[in-house]
Order: sequence, then C-alpha cells, then structure tokens
Amino acid sequence: MTSTLQARIKGNIDTIQKDIDAMCDHSGAPRAASKLIAVSKVQPMNRVTAALDAGQRVFGENRLQEAQERWGDLKENYEGLELHLIGGLQTNKAAKAVALFDVIQTVDRIKLANTLAAEMEKQDRHLPVFLQVNTGKEPQKGGVLPEGLPDLVKATTDLKLNVVGLMCIPPADDDPALHFALLKKLAKRYGLKRLSMGMSGDFPLAAAMGATDIRVGTAIFGERDYI
Repeated sequence: MTSTLQARIKGNIDTIQKDIDAMCDHSGAPRAASKLIAVSKVQPMNRVTAALDAGQRVFGENRLQEAQERWGDLKENYEGLELHLIGGLQTNKAAKAVALFDVIQTVDRIKLANTLAAEMEKQDRHLPVFLQVNTGKEPQKGGVLPEGLPDLVKATTDLKLNVVGLMCIPPADDDPALHFALLKKLAKRYGLKRLSMGMSGDFPLAAAMGATDIRVGTAIFGERDYI
C-alpha cells in the first residue's frame, strides 16, 4: 500500500513538473526558475511521507500549529527540506514561525513586518519573505491592497527584511491571468524577482506568466480530508 501511494504521488509530482517545464519552455522562462511547493495542509502524514520519499523537499503549510506538529521532529531527518509559511500569521506567533519556517510568504502589514524583523534579529535567522498582495481586494482574505504596497515596501526596506518577491491568491471566480499579470507588474516596479502564484487549478498558466514559486496541494496529494 505504501509503495503504491508513493508511486502515485511521485507520478503526480513528475506530471506537474513536466507541465511546468513545458509551460516555461513555451513562455521562454528558465525551467530552474520555477519551484514546486507541495502544500501539505490537512493532508494525512502518510501522503506527506510518500512525497518526501519521492524526493520532494519544498513544502508549504498554512497553519503554524499544524506545521509544528507535522515537522517539529521530522525536519531534521531530511536534508534540504524547505518549509514555506503560506497562510496568515498573527504577530504573537511570529517567534515560533521564525524558528520553524525557512520562508515566510504572507507579510502583509507593517506591524507584522516590525515583529518579524525583531524576531529574526533575536534568533539570527534572517529568512526570505514575500509580501502578500490582495490583488482581488477581497475583505475576507489576507494581503496588502495594491495601493498600500508602496508603504509596506518602504517599511520592509527600512527594516532591512529580505524581501524576495510578491505572493497572491486570486479570487476563485476571477480569471487568474489578470491577477498574475498585476502581481508581475508590481514585482517589476519594485525590483523583486520572485512571484509566488499558481495552485492546483491554474499552475500551468502561472508558470507561463513567470511564476517562480508554485503552490500545489490536491494535484499532488489528492483531495484533503477535512475534519
């Protein structure tokens, strides 16, 4: 059963990577620029282990507590493992996030930037971060509004945070191409090289439009078992 699961997940990863490579070739983007992030949110541990055994080393988690429970003891067992926080972060949990994660993709307000900068200095862990942009201006969703991005960029620059790119989650009912194009335009404006965009339903399009970090969950692992 385990070998069957591992083979299925490895096959999914290989297929996704081939699709990404094909779209990079089609668009002229270098293949090595696109990083596949396996989103392990609410996935059973046997599926995550199967992905690890298949060679996947970059994972994204939405919730700090779940990530701590999953990776706390496991992280040291896999060389090259890279954990991305891709869900919202409360300031009172910043210390634990800095200790566990290798990349934080959801910096969306100055207060959080201040807290992270202080924690990174305290722990001597100067992590790469993305600024999350709420391109759809959805009130229920995290991310700085596009018009608020200049102030956040200035604040993170003053704090000397290692801002490497921008991240977005387009509205479910919108054409994602519009949001990917906006994110790319904003990143170019501020000289940021990385674009975290694209999920299971639209990752080929994201790759074609220059995504460097692509967050895929169900297309790798299968449907989530929500409790």
